[in-house]
Amino acid sequence: MGAETFLDEVLVRVKDFLNRSQQDDSIRDSLPHDSLRKTMDLKLPLEGHGIQSALDDIESVLRHSVHTTAPGFMNPLWGGLSITSIAGELVTAATNTAMYTYEIAPVATLIESTILTRMGELAGFSSSKGTLTTGGSNGNLLGLLCARQSMDPKSSSLGFDGRNAVVFVSEEAHYSYSMAAYVIGIGHLNLIKVRCDEDGRMRPDALEDEIERSLKAGQRPFAVLATSGTTVKGSFDPLRPLAEISHKHNLWMHVDAAWGGACLLSNQYRSLMDGLELADSFCWDAHKLMGIPLICSAFVVKDEKILRQVCSTGTEAHYLYHGESENVDLGRYSLQCARRNDALKLWLAWREIGDAGWGSMVDRFMELATYLEMKVEATPELEMASSRMWTNVCFRYTGSTPSEKLNELNVELRHRLLQDGRFMVSKSTIDGQIILRSVISNNQITEQSLDSYIERVVELGQDIERGLPSQ
Repeated sequence: MGAETFLDEVLVRVKDFLNRSQQDDSIRDSLPHDSLRKTMDLKLPLEGHGIQSALDDIESVLRHSVHTTAPGFMNPLWGGLSITSIAGELVTAATNTAMYTYEIAPVATLIESTILTRMGELAGFSSSKGTLTTGGSNGNLLGLLCARQSMDPKSSSLGFDGRNAVVFVSEEAHYSYSMAAYVIGIGHLNLIKVRCDEDGRMRPDALEDEIERSLKAGQRPFAVLATSGTTVKGSFDPLRPLAEISHKHNLWMHVDAAWGGACLLSNQYRSLMDGLELADSFCWDAHKLMGIPLICSAFVVKDEKILRQVCSTGTEAHYLYHGESENVDLGRYSLQCARRNDALKLWLAWREIGDAGWGSMVDRFMELATYLEMKVEATPELEMASSRMWTNVCFRYTGSTPSEKLNELNVELRHRLLQDGRFMVSKSTIDGQIILRSVISNNQITEQSLDSYIERVVELGQDIERGLPSQ
């Protein structure tokens, strides 16, 4: 079989998988990992099986993969389908280049730079530089590294004693901040968690109190880490007052907008990030609400020199970097050397639908989230577990079950949803309550699919209740 025929056969199978993902009820099979391991032939042979066997393997992989474009897929902070982006992934793999120099990736370098410039403009940054990263966790790490560099310009060359240095983060923030804290050398215990209000937003007065407390204790504050779109509730910290406090104390302000950054594309909802222009850096995952295939994540900083210093290799990489492309090579602004072209798929999708298309997508997702919230509130057996700012809809089944049994019931309810296979949502905890976190970030979701979801949740909840011991 020739290469052209093989690729045609692969494309047939991929198209069939995508069609089934959007038409079939089932999102995933319910095989446990030990059964799947026995079912699939995963062994790496001494003698190759040939290219025809690769088609069989591809079919097997697709058969057992989760349908993340199915309308019942509301589990993580991503999902859906962008055909132009899938085409971009194919071209990226075919061109197979790295993003460290203009010399080896000329058009890809210009495309990535264009995207990062546009994101900086949307944020209201008068000047900016950035890099595409491996995800929001990496973006938050870069934010902290830039904050450390700003506080101690010699830290990247002479090292850093972070035992007395502290940063401030919302108690609802992503766990990647803890990881970044010990990677940069301050330790996660020096990551001070600031109290939130009832809607899950960092309280400016609580931040001021924590800063004053740390100063009195002889500690050295150097950064405020805000969140635009928390993982569970989807809350947006009040950026403007947090930035004012940061500036007052000469602290770097980084914003984790991995989840919520897409609101900047909507005229109706960009106010959720009011004050972003006062921050020093932010990260934004296009693979989340914008539906771009994983991974597509950006880190943007206002001060180009800081990021250049953080990622400087000195003269060590003389085999890569040459003077004629000093201000163009993207590897000078990245922690990575070999880095794939994740910009092309986003650029193609952006060119396809434009700012207005992204804005309409955000507005539609918010419309669907509001619809789901109203369905929950109109269903006697259900209750919202938190207020809603973004497309996270957090609720739980209550029915007629005693309060002390509700956590057990909702754990079992989520388990049965997975076994049922038609809907996939996340289980989380809010104020000690086990809840179902349903995320609207999939362009295949409709009002009809949400109706079916609520109907199934109630059916399963009632079935579980019937099996509970009588009180």
